[in-house]
Amino acid sequence: MSARRTVEEQLARVLDAVRRLPAEQVRIQDAAGRTLAADATAAHDIPLFDNSAMDGFAVRAADVAAASAASPVTLRVVADLPAGVSDDPALGAGEAARIMTGSPAPTAADAIVPFEDTAGGLADSLGEVRVLRAPTPGAFVRRRGADLRAGDTVVRAGERVGAFQLAAAVAAGIDRVTVTRAPRVAVVSTGSELLSPGETPTRGRIPDSNGPLLQQLVADAGAEVVLVARVPDEADAVAAVTADAVSRGADVIVFTGGVSAGAYEPVRGAFDGRGEVEFASVAMQPGKPQAFGALGGDTLVFGLPGNPVSVAVSFEVFVRPALLALQGRAEIHRPRASFTADADWTTPPGRRQYLPAVVDLAARTVRPATAGGSGSHLAGGLARAHAFAIVPAEVERVAVGDPIDVMLVG
Repeated sequence: MSARRTVEEQLARVLDAVRRLPAEQVRIQDAAGRTLAADATAAHDIPLFDNSAMDGFAVRAADVAAASAASPVTLRVVADLPAGVSDDPALGAGEAARIMTGSPAPTAADAIVPFEDTAGGLADSLGEVRVLRAPTPGAFVRRRGADLRAGDTVVRAGERVGAFQLAAAVAAGIDRVTVTRAPRVAVVSTGSELLSPGETPTRGRIPDSNGPLLQQLVADAGAEVVLVARVPDEADAVAAVTADAVSRGADVIVFTGGVSAGAYEPVRGAFDGRGEVEFASVAMQPGKPQAFGALGGDTLVFGLPGNPVSVAVSFEVFVRPALLALQGRAEIHRPRASFTADADWTTPPGRRQYLPAVVDLAARTVRPATAGGSGSHLAGGLARAHAFAIVPAEVERVAVGDPIDVMLVG
């Protein structure tokens, strides 16, 4: 194992090995969760046409400029415009059209009077309406192209297509987009002590929580899980599952456990000395032992420590940025913010600490997610954590009131 390196040095090695995956065109309705490889540009204006922002009456503002509750102005209603019609009725002096929200505004009209500003309201259709308040020209008219014009960029390359981006693209008439292929990921838990979820634990045997943890984290990062496996502490088993993952087209293989310096370390036994996967000691807690490399220059291999909190931290610090970089994501790091410590806790000497934490967004405070502290085996605290408190290596102890850098993860 090489001399201890910083988190930044290890991450740089990871990102240097990343090559963006190929792009493909998909229907917009199939693009949710994917990363755009090219800008998505509007096919038409938003709004598509001048339309009403209110239920009421389309008028010529000059006709009702003197309207007030004390002196209403009466207009003749000559048209009815429910949503979905394409009519463009002519409006002469003293005339109005009843109109619903979203309906095309008549070319002759330059204002909408909400029904609340009339006597009788929407009950008047093809008859008369009395206007009780004068609208300003342009009032409640949504102008064509006020939001976007055809050819404008709606979603930029490198952005994830979430619900808001999807809605905007559809509204702009975009039917197909170019996205990066989702990374294919194999998740492998190592450990002869591991049990499947639901199996009865016995002395020396524990549930494999790392597999389900990584499956969800990988999916949340926009990648596709192509293999989930659990192997005993045998180097041959690691070699066999690696071959299986490569045959399935995995872009990334993530191992948990078997990377330290103990007597039974199957990932180290399978890869150490071959030159493709490097084993390193990183100045962080948890997550000090790390393995990373590339098989054949294409398949990225991560070896993470076996304890659940170490897995969660290592994924967030190293694996997730790599998965997002493979997709060409413009931003590959979780958002961070400064909070104030709401509790005292100890830190490891000479190592950056990533502590599962609970934050109070209103009070801007942070505290450990578990009373047990920072033990990498304390998986129960992960259920309460929606952040990691990041404490620099040179800080010996955190006290109430100290400013703390926080990575928000949920």
